[in-house]
Amino acid sequence: MDLGLKGKTVLITGASQGIGHGLAGSFAEEGCNLHVTARSADKLDQLKREIEAKHGVSVTVHALDLTDAGSAEKLAEAAGDVDILVNNAGVIPSGSLWDVDEAKWRAGWELKVFGYINMTRQIYARMKARGGGVIINNIGNGGEVFDPAYVAGTTGNASLMAFTRAMGGHSLDDNIRVVGVNPGPVDTDRIYNMLKKRAADWLGDSDRYKELEQRYPLKRPAHVHEVTDLIVFLASYRSGYTSGTIFTVDGGIASRRSVI
Repeated sequence: MDLGLKGKTVLITGASQGIGHGLAGSFAEEGCNLHVTARSADKLDQLKREIEAKHGVSVTVHALDLTDAGSAEKLAEAAGDVDILVNNAGVIPSGSLWDVDEAKWRAGWELKVFGYINMTRQIYARMKARGGGVIINNIGNGGEVFDPAYVAGTTGNASLMAFTRAMGGHSLDDNIRVVGVNPGPVDTDRIYNMLKKRAADWLGDSDRYKELEQRYPLKRPAHVHEVTDLIVFLASYRSGYTSGTIFTVDGGIASRRSVI
């Protein structure tokens, strides 16, 4: 299926690892030119070398911290004309209300919640002036599964779901689509770190994390491509009537309403 993305310019935040890293490769495979950002210059430079050698597209690296004042505006200016923005940067710490103190809570929200909001504010205005574009927020199914052991994340993700719907409900008036994706557990370092922490808390041994993995649908987390392929499709003209909605990719976890 031709997605019609060749030659489009895509800005991906949090591109140095995990889903962001996978997205860079997926969009490059479609012939998109990339702007990638994260804190780690070394990882971004390695990503640039890999993608340019394999796909022959342009990759521009922006090593910066999106929690710094004015960083969203600086990044938007540096990236210039962007057809697609994927907000992906940020990890909100897991833990209960008493595990996650105010400083950690604020730090997690500063990068992910306010980072998405600030980038949308900057890029949306530029897209509107140019005649349109697509903004995709990679959020997380924690916004639907209200887990007290992930209280800062579930609250933050729920707010980003509301933000996505609020912006995307009217954005097509400006020929801009705003869409959200809620991955559940994905085969990245982040999910295994979380599983090990919970195995230590629940089972008394972090090395027993694979026992918790067995509880997932298909007894595994999602493959990265099972998330990135959806995001790339949503960014394409083939999904041109999609805005103000959230797509959940978690094997049905958020839809399990059984009392056991």
